[in-house]
Amino acid sequence: MDSGEMKWRSACPICSALDVLGDRWTMLIVRDLIVHGPRTYSELLDSREGIATNILADRLSLLSSLMLVERVNPDSPARNNAFRLTKGGEALRPVLEGLGKWAQVNLKNFHQDMLRMPDSPKKRK
Repeated sequence: MDSGEMKWRSACPICSALDVLGDRWTMLIVRDLIVHGPRTYSELLDSREGIATNILADRLSLLSSLMLVERVNPDSPARNNAFRLTKGGEALRPVLEGLGKWAQVNLKNFHQDMLRMPDSPKKRK
């Protein structure tokens, strides 16, 4: 899927953000790129949550078309290339951190095995 195929449910900004980021996998891809920096397709595929290869390809295509993720070397094939966040993707860092903090406070009694938020590398300027 790419941005041209998006089916926007409404003009509400929150709804629009959820149309892009609200599925099970997209924010986990963004999380991995925030926490680990640039990652190859194979490294993203090996995430502990176990994303399927077709879903990963679809989400990377969507994130790329929305200019949230880019290839480190645009002329290299996807499997041999690393992906990184763009400035727009990096802007999701506080959203993810806030969501993680919310979960640690509000879900801790329901999910005893929840980990603390992973340390993320310092933001590059």
